[in-house]
Amino acid sequence: MAQDEGTGSLTLVCTPIGNLGDLSPRASEALGAADHWIVEDTRVSGKLASVLGLKKPMRVLNDHTSPAQIERYAQELKDGANVALLTDGGAPAISDPGAILTDLCHDAGVPVFAIPGPSAVITALTLSGFFGQRFAFLGFLGRKPGAIRGELAAFADSPLTLVLFESPHRIEAFLKVAHEALGNRRYVICREMTKAHEQVYRDRLPNIPAEAIVPRKGEITVVIEGRRRALDDAD
Repeated sequence: MAQDEGTGSLTLVCTPIGNLGDLSPRASEALGAADHWIVEDTRVSGKLASVLGLKKPMRVLNDHTSPAQIERYAQELKDGANVALLTDGGAPAISDPGAILTDLCHDAGVPVFAIPGPSAVITALTLSGFFGQRFAFLGFLGRKPGAIRGELAAFADSPLTLVLFESPHRIEAFLKVAHEALGNRRYVICREMTKAHEQVYRDRLPNIPAEAIVPRKGEITVVIEGRRRALDDAD
């Protein structure tokens, strides 16, 4: 679709998932050039702005933002605003309602750009050591065992490596259900990636680490190896 005269632009900016040193010069430039930011949490993004020495107006876009409000954000872009979209950390619009705004901008002919950078999904997959040529990102699964089991059941016979987010307080319950749904796969818990207490724990279902080994706190990304038929059938 042709760009209308006076239309602004949306720039998707990847931000650090822990270590602020991972913010790229291009990301810093884009954040400084934006008229305002659309963020997940103003408190978190406010700290980033302070580190960069910036004072930027911020709009909030998270799971509680109404469709009408997102439409208003899109209208601001159509009216000429140059906006940076970012989340609390990592890539925006991935497992994030920023995808809705991005879609609206494409449909309206608003130019959309992306500044690549940190991603919890790719970082965890890299750290896992598992086959990463084909993988599925599942975001956050349901909270109840039945819902989790149902979502994982589709991958019971799949060679795809699985990447997902989980609360540290629910990790033990999740691993139990994952074993029921997937069998004795290898898995990795990536905790506090890029931060001072980063931890990469590898094991095999149904083994569950004690809290003394993997503390039940911090941000966690789980990677579960896809089914390797020759090896799994030999177990």
